[in-house]
Amino acid sequence: MRALIYLRVSTKEQVEKDLTDEGFSIAAQREACVRHAADQNWELVDEYVDRGESARSIDRPGLQAMLGRISEDAGIEAIIVHKIDRLARNMEDHVAIRALLRRRGVTLVSVTENLDETASGRLVEGIHALMAEFYSANLANEVKKGMGQKAKLGGYPHKAPLGYLNVREPIGGRQVAHIIRDPERAALVQTAFELYATGEWTVERLAHEMADRGLRNRGRADYVAKALTVSGLASLLANPAYTGIVQWGGVEYPGLHQPLVERVTFDKVQELLVARATRGTRERRHHHYLKGLLVCGVCGRRLSIQRSKGTYTYFYCLGQKDRRNGTGCQERYVAADQLQAEIEELYERIEVPSDWAEGLELAIASEVANHSVDTSAERDQLVQQHERAKAERFKLMEAYYANAIDVVMLRHEQGRIATELQSIESRMAGLDATLEDWQEVMNTALRFATNCGRGYRRAGDRTRKLFNTAVFDRVLVRDGHVTEMAYKEPFELLFSVPKFEYDDLVGAIGLEPMTCWL
Repeated sequence: MRALIYLRVSTKEQVEKDLTDEGFSIAAQREACVRHAADQNWELVDEYVDRGESARSIDRPGLQAMLGRISEDAGIEAIIVHKIDRLARNMEDHVAIRALLRRRGVTLVSVTENLDETASGRLVEGIHALMAEFYSANLANEVKKGMGQKAKLGGYPHKAPLGYLNVREPIGGRQVAHIIRDPERAALVQTAFELYATGEWTVERLAHEMADRGLRNRGRADYVAKALTVSGLASLLANPAYTGIVQWGGVEYPGLHQPLVERVTFDKVQELLVARATRGTRERRHHHYLKGLLVCGVCGRRLSIQRSKGTYTYFYCLGQKDRRNGTGCQERYVAADQLQAEIEELYERIEVPSDWAEGLELAIASEVANHSVDTSAERDQLVQQHERAKAERFKLMEAYYANAIDVVMLRHEQGRIATELQSIESRMAGLDATLEDWQEVMNTALRFATNCGRGYRRAGDRTRKLFNTAVFDRVLVRDGHVTEMAYKEPFELLFSVPKFEYDDLVGAIGLEPMTCWL
């Protein structure tokens, strides 16, 4: 019988070791498999090895090469592994691989487990596969549990952020892993926060400045340390670990590591990041609190800003000047002062009269109750969509193993399904808010709505940016005037209660009809 050997270890440390707590190394697995083939008088055609690869995914180079060999070489009759869990550690992958082997007439042989094609043999094989999946899942849960407990105690359970170093030091007779201040980069990280907090730097300009001052990432064995990219610096500036905080599972814990940045400085930086980078608006030479909010009512492109002679500020449609994706839009330039005044007037007009607050609060309670019913039905629908996507992913693997699709199509479809599952799971998480949570949010929004006009007129540019970001999803401009707007939740619900439409301004779907100045 002509046979192939498949060998795998999960961690790099196991590659050269004969025995570890988790299992046998490559050398020990090979010896056992070769001995079994010799005892059976089988011909060993080749071996395939995955060094330091997890069995929780089938996207392993050695495994994929072996499965391709089986598909091309009809003379392969058996696959020898040391244990079933070397091949896969979840039931879905195990079933898919076994289905391919059976279609090709290839026998799976485990050196340490008795497998055969009888009913009882398949039962035993299934039990072994389930035990492998349980072991993997339980190990992951235990690791997460341990890391969560470490975070609760103030330890840092991740790779140290730039400016810190991961170290192991003897504390109380034990080797304890924690993070310490990086003497090479900590001061530079502090400088980056202090400079950005002044409000005089964009992230792009600051990235160049810090590169000139010598701030580099740690690099790796396969590439040298490099200056931070703009996105890398933005992520650094948004990391609360620099204030001595440890985040785990969406919860913040006080860390044991030394803070590099004062909390007041960090909060100032976050305020600037939100005001400048919201809605995908990239930081440029010209800034305005309406930038990123206004959308052309003709072609749908965003409005950008231009200064004429360094004095006059105008908004214009990006569809006019975009050479690659221009729309040919002819919407005229609009003076920023005019749009500013119209947005101010809009806040005045949508401000809820104080004597309406009580009645509106009752209407909101009714809407929230209805929303809770709708949420339950939507959750059931999302659960069904989630199950269908998982089934589609399983069928995709079967098609790949049957050579019905190539690896390019496999990766494309896997990416699409993964994105779909992520979207569904995100939407499901968003439905977890209780009725009381919704009521509290709506009451807060109502208090804001009864004072938004006065508050907006008195606010500075930075606060106005925050106002607009919180309330509006977009504001449409056509013929030089604000014509429509869409609200974000919960304001979409607040301003769409039919009983409290006023001045013909607030529409039932959250979009503004033509305003008085048109």
